Amino acid sequence: MERIKSREELLQKYNEYQSLLDLRREERDVSEKYHISVCGGTGCTSSKSLEIVDELKKYAKEYHVEDKVEISISGCFGFCERGPIVKIFPDHTFYVKVSPSDAEKIIKQHIVEGKVIDELLYKDSKGNRISKQDDINFYKKQHRIALRNCGLINPEIIEETIAVRGYQALAKVLFEMTPDEVIHEVLDSGLRGRGGAGFPTGQKWRLAKASVSDKKYIICNADEGDPGAFMDRSILEGDPHSVLESMAIAGYAIGSDEGEIYIRAEYPLAVHRLQIAIKEAEEAGLLGGNILGTNFSFHINIKYGAGAFVCGEETALIHSIEGRRGEPTLKPPFPATSGLFGKPTNVNNVETWANIPVIILDGGKKFAEIGTEKSKGTKVFALAGKINNVGLVEVPMGTTLREIIFDIGGGIKGNKKFKAVQTGGPSGGCLTEKDLDTPIDYDNLVQKGSMMGSGGMIVLDEDDCMVNIAKFYLEFTVEESCGKCTPCRIGNKRMLEILNKICDGNGTEQDLEDLKELAHVIKDCSLCALGQSAPNPVLSTMEGFMDEYIAHVRDKKCPAGTCKNLVSYEIVESKCIGCGLCARNCPVTCIVKTDHPAKNPRLFAYHINQEACIKCGTCFTKCPAKAITK
Repeated sequence: MERIKSREELLQKYNEYQSLLDLRREERDVSEKYHISVCGGTGCTSSKSLEIVDELKKYAKEYHVEDKVEISISGCFGFCERGPIVKIFPDHTFYVKVSPSDAEKIIKQHIVEGKVIDELLYKDSKGNRISKQDDINFYKKQHRIALRNCGLINPEIIEETIAVRGYQALAKVLFEMTPDEVIHEVLDSGLRGRGGAGFPTGQKWRLAKASVSDKKYIICNADEGDPGAFMDRSILEGDPHSVLESMAIAGYAIGSDEGEIYIRAEYPLAVHRLQIAIKEAEEAGLLGGNILGTNFSFHINIKYGAGAFVCGEETALIHSIEGRRGEPTLKPPFPATSGLFGKPTNVNNVETWANIPVIILDGGKKFAEIGTEKSKGTKVFALAGKINNVGLVEVPMGTTLREIIFDIGGGIKGNKKFKAVQTGGPSGGCLTEKDLDTPIDYDNLVQKGSMMGSGGMIVLDEDDCMVNIAKFYLEFTVEESCGKCTPCRIGNKRMLEILNKICDGNGTEQDLEDLKELAHVIKDCSLCALGQSAPNPVLSTMEGFMDEYIAHVRDKKCPAGTCKNLVSYEIVESKCIGCGLCARNCPVTCIVKTDHPAKNPRLFAYHINQEACIKCGTCFTKCPAKAITK
């Protein structure tokens, strides 16, 4: 792409490239031309969506319609449970669970014959087939700002980004606004950092601008490491230019000419698309020297992380970029005054950056109309766990947990009973049924013993043991601790030892008291947010599910039947039909024949040798008569 030398040229390109998205912009009659968008996010590509693209192109040529259909990838549509997803414009038909073998059918029936393929449409809980994306419950309550372009544009073609107002916010600040006006707009928006703590973004920028230095830095924190979280990765895969543009805007606002994107090397697709986007933006004159013919220059580099969870903490991240061990340091000084290489540095995460262009173009006050009094805008959540509609959702702040889990998420898998939801990943806590009507914002979640975090939301059902859940998150935290401070390094290990003891059936009531006391000490004394929040899963599960802890300790039973040492499998002889499936599938041959007392003596029942049983549960799942109890 040729270099864009002025704001006027950028607007000309915007008008020129509108045609690239004409078929995708609005509902209209089917014309002679179609556009097929195939999800190119990590989830769908792992399910062969790129093969679907190849097959569609092959059959378009075979059926002589290659001139009547455009086929391309897009970013993540968010509906991961139903991927791979294919959306056809201009009729906006939304196909789910598409496989490469469906490609010929799509070309032949939909493109050539103009017929919708019913079996590829989403089917709701009542069995109704729904053809339009916006009519699906998963999307009805969403408000997409950070995800606005994901699923719409091809993230590897900068012309499509420009066609959705890409880089116009940067042009606006360079030609119409002073740095102070930019910061004031962000302050007016009420935008708070989407990475966890929720610090006001505009205030962070203002502090960095006020710091006097010959060099300042902008950092994008893309080190998303929470189990089950994939919000930032999906934004970078689906709309990388929005992040690059926002970093440049912040650079102009605080007086910086250099940015660093810290991203874990475990995200190869996001890295690949960032590399493409940076190269395209530099060639177009939208990054690099003298942007849009002005005196402002801004360069962006990519720094790869090795997957250390603690490097999500901004001071640890900064040390890692510097080539040092990723360990946090005491604050103050804050990065805004002394950050990367001792220079003033502004750090925001991917989702925070993705909101900036909308705030600049539409105004901070308009953005502030969305959300709650103290938490403005929208929030992206990675909805996972025992939920029917796993995926990415973006909702206004103040939306309740019930709306997300049951309206958007479609309820609990297998019609099981909802038990809890873990928000905020290892740093958050478990909320119970009594919390379902809580409006989600930063302050409400903290009051409930959890936190927003980066946006992980894992739903748990009646089969989940809450003691085991706390142990799972603590295992993660112990593994990811940098070990710099004693409360986190030693205290969390001691807590994990107690939890292991309880789950093994050896816990005592004194252990419960010790566990709670130790959790509070670690929370109060740890150096950084990783250690300070590590006890949250333990404290929140003890608060909401103390009866399960007591059952493990007093009764030596796991109510959910999850903790192996507290579970036993027994065959009810009166129900046993003597088929022998349990014995044939037992990996340790601990199931033996016995005479059948309740039926014909010539039939056999089976018995489990408890001493030899490894409690794998194979017999329980294989028994056709449901004769085995757990």
